Amino acid sequence: MLSVLPPIFILLGLLEVWVPRETIIRFLGQESGLVGILLSLFLGAAAAGPLYGAFPVAATMLRKGAKFSNVMVLLYSWSTLKLPMFLFETSALGAQFSVTRMLINIPGVIIMAWLTSCLIPSPEQEAIYQKHCLANIA
Repeated sequence: MLSVLPPIFILLGLLEVWVPRETIIRFLGQESGLVGILLSLFLGAAAAGPLYGAFPVAATMLRKGAKFSNVMVLLYSWSTLKLPMFLFETSALGAQFSVTRMLINIPGVIIMAWLTSCLIPSPEQEAIYQKHCLANIA
């Protein structure tokens, strides 16, 4: 755990400094649509760290204005669609198994993110956004 967290926090610092809030809002914000979903899927799947490393990334995305459901897609894809695991899985269990699992999980991730954002009431989502915006100011 101690060897994983420093690179994650370095990447978060670079994300905070190098990626403007307007870029996150344009590609992952409320009006991002399919592009936001696909980009969140890719970012979560390309991650190589453990799931607890995804939570600071999710908090940074919320603080920068990403849509709640896109953040959920990132978290769910981080936990189930990792590309490094896909490569290992393909070599160990075969391409048919790996591709089938990936094709089943991609719609599952999107459906779970949609359900999560529908089941969490808007005031609670707003409270989560406020918590992270206030944490940025303090």
